Amino acid sequence: MTRADTFINWFRSAAPYINAFRHRTFVIAFGGEVVADGKFIALTHDLNLLVSLGVRLVLVHGARPQTEARLAARGAAPLYVNGTRVTDALALNCLIEAAATLGFEIEALLSMGVANSPMAGSAIRVATGNFVTARPIGVVEGVDFQHTGLVRKVDAEGIRRRLDDEEIVLLPPLGYSPTGEIFNLTVEEVATAAAIALNADKLIFLMDTPGVMDSHGATISELTAQEAKALLQSNSPQSEDVGFYLPCAVRACGQGVARVHLISRHVDGALILELFTREGVGTLVSRDTNDQLRAATLADVPGILALIEPLEADGVLVKRDRLLLEAEIERFSVLLHEGQVVGCVALYPFRDGQSGELACLAINPDHRNTGRGDTLLRHVEQRARALGIDRLFLLSTRTGQWFAERGFVETSVEQLPQAKQELYNYQRRSKVFVKHLSEPAHSKVMP
Repeated sequence: MTRADTFINWFRSAAPYINAFRHRTFVIAFGGEVVADGKFIALTHDLNLLVSLGVRLVLVHGARPQTEARLAARGAAPLYVNGTRVTDALALNCLIEAAATLGFEIEALLSMGVANSPMAGSAIRVATGNFVTARPIGVVEGVDFQHTGLVRKVDAEGIRRRLDDEEIVLLPPLGYSPTGEIFNLTVEEVATAAAIALNADKLIFLMDTPGVMDSHGATISELTAQEAKALLQSNSPQSEDVGFYLPCAVRACGQGVARVHLISRHVDGALILELFTREGVGTLVSRDTNDQLRAATLADVPGILALIEPLEADGVLVKRDRLLLEAEIERFSVLLHEGQVVGCVALYPFRDGQSGELACLAINPDHRNTGRGDTLLRHVEQRARALGIDRLFLLSTRTGQWFAERGFVETSVEQLPQAKQELYNYQRRSKVFVKHLSEPAHSKVMP
């Protein structure tokens, strides 16, 4: 493909996201490191793009490196207990100075409109204020955290009015009490509380690591809030950032935020790649549904038959009778919605131990275009990896494009394992697709 073809295909594939994101509210959180490292300039270009597409933005920034630099200049060391800063009067003054300076820097960078740059002609307005009410943490296990606080309330209505005026709202890691006190807050808590109060469509954390990792060190592209909670309870080794942000993602999803994204701040354009491509670059945590995904049992056979028989009659799937389905039921997984089978998929390992066939992926017509096909695909890929399968094959006469969009590549019959080649039906002329599971995970659910 030429460079122009690649761009056109990408732009067309981004169109559904562009339409879906208009007038939606995104809360984006990042540490003070993003500004300290000089990477906020590139981020402003992406934020400008989102604003131009009609996205309503709330930015929440941290100020840890800037605060600690000021403490060091005064000959003081920061004090943390269980990862939480103890904020004495000096630390609070340093934080206030750092947050104020950072706020001005961020506003200045968002105000750039240099010709021949992505910000040319932009007119972004930034609003900040006392939108966050806080209370002190107090004394915990004998430790007085002094001016370190917790969010008590977010003025959602005040923020919405600024968003309605097409302004970006900027929130520092500070909160104010009704008695006029100032408290040090964490960036993740301010962002989570703001997203919940605003019923935001997305909460996005920019962090040092690529996302949540599986046991093989690969980035997990998507988790439900329930899966994320289970992972936290399993004490699976994760980065410090994930330890901070993943519990916030679970909390946000549990209180109304549809999707939370954990992405690396070190990847140029990570925000755009995560939001406007199927593959994404980080971990998406989504709200739980009423769906249940589990291994199939003989009791599910009638529901599976109801799904696949219309597709068999239409020539999309190879016919399987009840007896064959019952004999192979351990190969199947089913997706249930309110107790009813709405999707199924099967995995057949080959004798070589490294290859597997994905078969019989079907979704009830009333539940298509809801991301459930992606859920089943992700599930079967995870099952394959657990079995040591690296190459996942499938045969398709009608749906190859859907799989191609999710990382499968068309190949020849000769690339099938020998046992499968011997069973290939040349009259049916199914196309062969393959995906190497050692490559990056497939797409996330739209949007």
